[in-house]
Amino acid sequence: MKILIVTHVVGNHDGQGRVNYEIVRALLAAGHAVTVLGSQIDDTLRAHPLLRFVSIRESRLPTRLLKYQVFALKSGAWIASHRREFDLIHVNGFITWARADVNSVHFVHDGWYRCGFYPFSLRHGAYAAYQVAFTRVNAWCEKRAFRAARRVVPVSQKVAAEVQATGIDAGRLHVIHNGVDVDEFAPGTSERERFNLPAAPFLLLFAGDLRTSRKNLDAVLHALVSTPSHVHLVVAGGLRNSPYPVLAATLGVTGRVHFVDFVRDMPALMRSVDAFVFPSRYEAMSLVVLEALASALPVVTVATSGGAEVIDPACGVVLDSPEDIEGLAAAISTIATDPQRARAMGAAARELARSLSWEQMAMRYLSLYEDLLQAQRAGAGEAAHDTVSAAS
Repeated sequence: MKILIVTHVVGNHDGQGRVNYEIVRALLAAGHAVTVLGSQIDDTLRAHPLLRFVSIRESRLPTRLLKYQVFALKSGAWIASHRREFDLIHVNGFITWARADVNSVHFVHDGWYRCGFYPFSLRHGAYAAYQVAFTRVNAWCEKRAFRAARRVVPVSQKVAAEVQATGIDAGRLHVIHNGVDVDEFAPGTSERERFNLPAAPFLLLFAGDLRTSRKNLDAVLHALVSTPSHVHLVVAGGLRNSPYPVLAATLGVTGRVHFVDFVRDMPALMRSVDAFVFPSRYEAMSLVVLEALASALPVVTVATSGGAEVIDPACGVVLDSPEDIEGLAAAISTIATDPQRARAMGAAARELARSLSWEQMAMRYLSLYEDLLQAQRAGAGEAAHDTVSAAS
């Protein structure tokens, strides 16, 4: 196959860049020719003989809104001149004004705007007004991009529902969850001393942006009050401008909450705790939840956290509402007071994560490419047959 992938970044890190990195690696390993049209690509891929990188430099115009539109125009013009060189074109959300065969959807701006937790308003100053404009313009552009693709690939069922809400038929959707590095994130020796954590308690981990209420650490702190005293909470995230240390003190749980600030070695931290909690009020796809599963941690999360649909009762608890503090406390308590059950859930989590590895994700994309290409060739063959029949 000859595949064109259009994206801003292809890199060995979390998020959309990592997804594209793994897809490119799998394509090259399978002997397919890959062209990447974008701004950045990992150096480990550049030298591969089957890869061509076409650079579109980031615009110097102010604001992401203008930068993204310039990229979309330039990439669209390039594709118009080179479309016949490729069997399939793969894009990511709204990134180009050109039509595509596959559109991977990592985030839906319309869904974020309508989720009930959108924090910006036109009445709240220039910055908030810009954010509203950015969201609404991108929502309109995304809707056009989804309609123009042969197959739309949401990264979670939550994202799929948001894509459908824009008017896309369910028959054109093909959910492929993002992956996780099951070698980097894996159970192993605890390093509690390294993070200044107590050795004895049951340690529950929360990781996320502490500057926003969307991640819902406030619910975890309130739930902690109603859990057994041997349950402690480890909070990983930048503490600057965070209100949560004060909230922990107000609730009387300061001695049971350990703020470790921003942690670069998250695999080591996950090896040092007993369970993971993440009741995010809005999440498109929770990569950190997949990392917890790979680390053999029981997971307590909520349905509003994208990707929660992969978790079954064998490895975790999925609550219906992020505001169910009583249910959150009960789920945490059940796991923390039954060590044997917690170990069994951790083993099931690890097994589930193996089916969600980056390699498995990439293979699902390659299988989709092959199916689309076969359908395309079959359609071309039928058209040619009809033409011959009409001529005769």
